[in-house]
Amino acid sequence: MLDNLCQKIRAHLIFANKAIFNIVKRINHLRIQNDPTDFSRIIHATWLANRYNTHPLLTMIRILNRQGNQDTPANPWRSTYSIDLQVLHMTTDAVTTFDQLALTKPLLKVLNEIGYETPSPIQAKTIPLLLDGKDVVGQAQTGTGKTAAFALPLLSNLDLKPKDPQVLVLTPTRELAIQVAEAFQKYATHMKGFHILPIYGGQDYRGQIRALQRGVHVAVGTPGRVMDHMRRGTLKLNNLSTLVLDEADEMLRMGFIDDVDWILEQTPSNRQTALFSATMPQQIRRIATQHLNEPTEITIKVKTATAETIRQRFWPVSGVHKLDALTRILEAEPFAAMIIFVRTRLATVELSEKLEARGYATAALNGDIPQNTRERTIEQLKNGKLDILVATDVAARGLDVERISHVLNYDIPYDTEAYIHRIGRTGRAGRQGDAILFVAPREKRLLRAIEKSTRKQIEMMELPSTELINDKRIARFKQCITDTLAAENLGFFSQLIEQYQQEHNVPAQEIAAALAQQLQGKTPFLLQHKPQHKANANWNNEERPARTKQSRKDRQRTPKKETPLEDGMERYRIEVGHDHNVKPGNIVGAIANEAGVDSQHIGRINIHDDHSLIDLPKGMPKGIFNDLKKVWVAGQQLNISRLTKEGKTKKTADRVKNKEKKRTKDKGKSKKNDSQKMRKSKPIK
Repeated sequence: MLDNLCQKIRAHLIFANKAIFNIVKRINHLRIQNDPTDFSRIIHATWLANRYNTHPLLTMIRILNRQGNQDTPANPWRSTYSIDLQVLHMTTDAVTTFDQLALTKPLLKVLNEIGYETPSPIQAKTIPLLLDGKDVVGQAQTGTGKTAAFALPLLSNLDLKPKDPQVLVLTPTRELAIQVAEAFQKYATHMKGFHILPIYGGQDYRGQIRALQRGVHVAVGTPGRVMDHMRRGTLKLNNLSTLVLDEADEMLRMGFIDDVDWILEQTPSNRQTALFSATMPQQIRRIATQHLNEPTEITIKVKTATAETIRQRFWPVSGVHKLDALTRILEAEPFAAMIIFVRTRLATVELSEKLEARGYATAALNGDIPQNTRERTIEQLKNGKLDILVATDVAARGLDVERISHVLNYDIPYDTEAYIHRIGRTGRAGRQGDAILFVAPREKRLLRAIEKSTRKQIEMMELPSTELINDKRIARFKQCITDTLAAENLGFFSQLIEQYQQEHNVPAQEIAAALAQQLQGKTPFLLQHKPQHKANANWNNEERPARTKQSRKDRQRTPKKETPLEDGMERYRIEVGHDHNVKPGNIVGAIANEAGVDSQHIGRINIHDDHSLIDLPKGMPKGIFNDLKKVWVAGQQLNISRLTKEGKTKKTADRVKNKEKKRTKDKGKSKKNDSQKMRKSKPIK
């Protein structure tokens, strides 16, 4: 029987790397020693493996190792039992198919249907460790397949009988939570009875609570909403076996790291934990040291901070020239779908409307748009009903749409991390992508900072000429006529044109021209020939005038002039500013994700040295106001407070008011005393 078993194992491994045959040799060693007990253990392990759809050799080695560890050091078989699992999993280079990673049959089936063949480096290194129950710290850039790296092994180890959450995945944004939940659901297609729930703000609590009461195996959510459910007692994590922190550096950047600490402290201490991050700041390393149990660190090294499959180009342009440059690019650059990034919510709507007026299938994506509309917009982009999204950084974070071939930075981002995350929406999973950046002359230093951070020079692109654009328009017009003649039934309209021609004695050519003009409207068909905005030939050689060295502390910021409040808005003060290295995106992300005000207008943000001012809608509920006081951003609690019309906080205004009252009261007493003294001092006549 053992001979048959070894023969089956050899057959199973015939296409694997030769290094794995070291294991087979050790099994043969057992056969030579002729120990019936070990024979039966191997046979039983193989039977269990086949029954539970796991890799036979992997299960056998686990049992042998467990048995070997229980034996005494004097046991001569100890060296034989102690077979390293890494030999089975081999190296990243050796793992060429998912069949080698000991995943369950339902998962292998769906991977085959999707068309996944070769694991990415992060998947090849992470999946065996998570399957074996080890803690993992994974560092890899966005778009490298991190979601499958933790979703596949966790689904493989899942027990579908209990209904309490066994896996919790924390993500920085709602979009990423939805994305991860969809990935889990796709991989679990052939796992009957599997349930997953995305938990995020901006969605009704009641639906989430009903789903949790019915039972879910995996919960994916943002820290704020997950904390709310834990405090309400609607999310019970007593039976949690694994917790995943996805894009931990983004959670730190958006001010959620203290919430993550709290959640980790409330979960079972014997849980398995996996942490994934594109970068490893000190606070993320502290989380790993404090909450993970002897984690294995996996770093996927890349030559640049951005994917090699993304072609990066920039065009020097600013102001009113931007829209003209964008129009030329859209007409001349072949693309499947595109995301255009701007800085403000208002700009998403304005630019989207301008592009829509030019005939493009466009939609805006920002924090003001209700969540269900945002989800519907992304779905339309996926199925081809939309071709262009005009989005802000927060709204588009975590998007993974296969159709996106181009990312255009209409407004250059202020920090390099935002740029990396933006262009990471294309060129994912080995696909080719294009990233285009508009740079104003005064923003040249930001371009240099991006190049330094990504360790890659961004080439200057050439805009198509007016002649080329007009030639393309004429070619499209002619092709449209050809397609219509070939596909449409034109009998009725042919009769109408013939009738009109006979009644008015007008040539058919003039009638066709009139119809074309009517269709075109008042917008000129051809692009007007304007002097094309050319890049400065000395763009790369220009030097700034020399500046005297001066420390940051010695420099004083010019006081910012406060703008008047818009109708329906209130101004608030938050205790975080330039001294804490905060950026507007940090503040917007914290308020949008933690306070559940994503559908409300977040107005102007004015950052000072030790504090910031932000405009929010009037009538903020007391509960949300109290929650925002406790939110952390850039390592500081917001401690939000309302400002009065005079620009003072309510507490300061009340203090000043009380002082004025006291001063008035004291003044009145003083006058009264003086009057009494005068009366007493008057001589009696």
